[in-house]
Amino acid sequence: MKKISAIILLAITVLLLGFAQSPRMNIIDEVIWIVGDEAIFRSEVERHRMDAQLSGMTFPGDPNCIIPEQLALQRLFLHQAVIDSIEVNEAQVVNIVEGEIERFISIIGSRERLEEYFNMTLSQIREQQRETIRNQMIQQQVTRSLIGDISATPAEVRRFYNSLPPDSIPIVPAMVELQIISIEPPVPLEEINRTRERLRGFGERVNEGTSDFAMLARMYSDCPSAIRGGELGFMGRGQLVPEYAAVAFNLTDPNRVSRVVETEFGFHIIQLIERRGDRINTRHILLRPRVTAEHRNRAVQTMDSVLSLIQTDRLTFEQAVVMFSQDRNTALNAGLMFNENTGTSRFEFQHLPPEIARVAYALSEGEISRPFTMINPTNNRETVAIVRVRSRRDSHPANIRDDYQLLRSMFEARRGDEIIDAWIREKIRTTYINIDPAWRNCEFEFPEWVK
Repeated sequence: MKKISAIILLAITVLLLGFAQSPRMNIIDEVIWIVGDEAIFRSEVERHRMDAQLSGMTFPGDPNCIIPEQLALQRLFLHQAVIDSIEVNEAQVVNIVEGEIERFISIIGSRERLEEYFNMTLSQIREQQRETIRNQMIQQQVTRSLIGDISATPAEVRRFYNSLPPDSIPIVPAMVELQIISIEPPVPLEEINRTRERLRGFGERVNEGTSDFAMLARMYSDCPSAIRGGELGFMGRGQLVPEYAAVAFNLTDPNRVSRVVETEFGFHIIQLIERRGDRINTRHILLRPRVTAEHRNRAVQTMDSVLSLIQTDRLTFEQAVVMFSQDRNTALNAGLMFNENTGTSRFEFQHLPPEIARVAYALSEGEISRPFTMINPTNNRETVAIVRVRSRRDSHPANIRDDYQLLRSMFEARRGDEIIDAWIREKIRTTYINIDPAWRNCEFEFPEWVK
């Protein structure tokens, strides 16, 4: 209670200072909620609103109602984390924060504009983001510990499914399993040499001071980072492809440009921006040698021959994969594509590379496409491919026979939500809550806040 009294006294002091200097709407900061012995400040709500706005996040209602309630809920979880001695990996927090900072900079355009947007220095923004990420991770761990290991039985899943109103039964989207054979048309040596020479020229212009590296990256780089002047943000050695990391981590002079580096993505020149411990921030220019029309046509003809061998039963699709496919991610798995998002071989069409989705959508189960060109999403190289639909299921309302795992996951998620919901209501009931009257007129998710 002494700590609560101190917080209340601080809030009164802030309010009095605000009234002494300006009208209520011009108060610099004030305490708007107290949860247990923790205060929530107006500035904290505003900062989270600005974070959401920068990230393009929208709210299903008034942010001035939703954000304080979410912060209050977080205070309950943080208090439980202290009781349960729950901690998080600080190195993981730092990695996530650096990724968020770089994402913010890429959205807003520059460090200077980011500092202007938040009216803080970059180190202050970084520290506040560190606190936000740490609290989010703690809340997630507390949630997992409260829910525990929920394991539904088939009978429970069946009762859950039978209890669903017809309009609440989920629609399972169309799903396909695909096998692929792909080859990369060779790039002529003359084109490779031309690309190398072009990058050497860029490097010489930067080293001589006649051109700016970031400007050249924006104009010529084939990497999506071109929009940021080629800047990749802080990364550890393991986050970069080995060939790039080997050169980048040996750079010491930010005013000099590396030699030309070849990776699976193409050819690069690299400039060091800053080193911070075992992480570095670099910018680069990536150029990919172009496949000529002649070599592309030859690859299509080769794939036509492979397709003919399969269609005339001289080879199975699986045998053709082993003999011809250059896709290292599928060549040892009978060409079967793997969905990393779900951990299965099934894809929704919207999650396939667009060129593959367009071709596969028109195929029936067991059909094989004609050869088509695409950009390999793994290395961004031009590829000629054919795909076979191994299995296909059209969109349909979920049912126990075909979609048991989906329904089981829904049931376990609902049970977890019920556990957390009951825990929150009990914590609110037994925790000291004080909300500024100006912030009470909200439709809260948990009306118990206002007693």
